[in-house]
Amino acid sequence: MNTVLLQAGGSDFTSFLPIIGMIAIFYFFFIRPQQRKQKETKKYLQEIKKGEMVVTVGGIHGKIVEVSDTTVLVDVDRGTKLLVEKASISLEASKKLNTPAVEKKEKK
Repeated sequence: MNTVLLQAGGSDFTSFLPIIGMIAIFYFFFIRPQQRKQKETKKYLQEIKKGEMVVTVGGIHGKIVEVSDTTVLVDVDRGTKLLVEKASISLEASKKLNTPAVEKKEKK
């Protein structure tokens, strides 16, 4: 008796499809949003100006008095000033602080 065995004849490319799919998912759900957030933060810190209210990552609230290349001087309480690195300013918290009350009600 002659027995014929058939092999699954899939190509090498189809065996890599699940791996390619996982890489695409990681890129679109993890890497790309993180890069976009970093660009927004960098742009915000470059455009920061005197008179803006900010919140640091440590939770300190204040008004910017002076801006230099890498640091800002923040007035935290009636003349008490702190020299803070720009990188320590929180984008999300500062935007919430500077959003007018009318816009906050519209978002809800």
